Amino acid sequence: MQVPAQVEYEKASSVDHALALLARYAPGARILAGGHSLIPMMKLRLAQPEVLIDINGLTSLRYIERAGAGLRIGALARHADLLASPAAGELFAILHDAERVIADPVVRNWGTIGGSLCQADPSEDLSAAFAALKGSMVIHGPGGRREVSARAFHAGPYETVVGPQEMLTEIRLPVRPNCGSAYTKVMRRAGDWPIGAAGAVLWLAGDRITDVGIGLTAVGAAHFAAAEAEDFLRGRVAGEEAFARAGEIAAGHCDPASDQRGPAEYKRHLVRELTARVLRAAAGRARGSVNP
Repeated sequence: MQVPAQVEYEKASSVDHALALLARYAPGARILAGGHSLIPMMKLRLAQPEVLIDINGLTSLRYIERAGAGLRIGALARHADLLASPAAGELFAILHDAERVIADPVVRNWGTIGGSLCQADPSEDLSAAFAALKGSMVIHGPGGRREVSARAFHAGPYETVVGPQEMLTEIRLPVRPNCGSAYTKVMRRAGDWPIGAAGAVLWLAGDRITDVGIGLTAVGAAHFAAAEAEDFLRGRVAGEEAFARAGEIAAGHCDPASDQRGPAEYKRHLVRELTARVLRAAAGRARGSVNP
């Protein structure tokens, strides 16, 4: 049986207390939220923190709410919270699409949004969804609060811009009218990591695309996004020809690895097809949307 190395444990009573504990024990401390990613890595000795700082009692970080021109998601909101949120589903169908295919009910009931993002797995579903939505992350640390874009949040596989004395506290998503979104993925079995996945967000004026976000995961896309395909689509009429070409561009700019989930060329094929598919679904939802 695999067991983690010995580790000290602290339970934070507030965000300020958690930051104080991080300052005391950094760089050997890790935040413990849901633990569904961290604990397995500790069992395999791929992660060996000296101190775990448990923040599960910080209920002030567990919320999903509309605030002005945006949607705010606390870092301790669970996957199940996001899936059950009427506001999230009505504003951004991509979030419910993604949550329905993330793991299983046990993981969704305990795993946190912030924990998933901070794990920075290159196959993480919500990283692609938030990249498509052009969201931003709020990070608290000794110097106060700072906000970074979702696309700048991940510095590489299993690495984020969150410093050793900082913690992610909130995700912010801008709300704009005439928006539609969608997410889909191909996986070997229900709840598995994706072989390839794509999400899209479209903002329309009539049939013309005023802005677009395309998120990709598990296929080696820089910053979980297909920026070149987005550049191609802006200002164009939302239709099959444009969507197919965007899929080709996205496939050409990703860098998937051949592994046990499939060869690189198969994954590029998935990018091409899935990108066109989610753009089509997002356009349909945008045409039927009501201004928020």
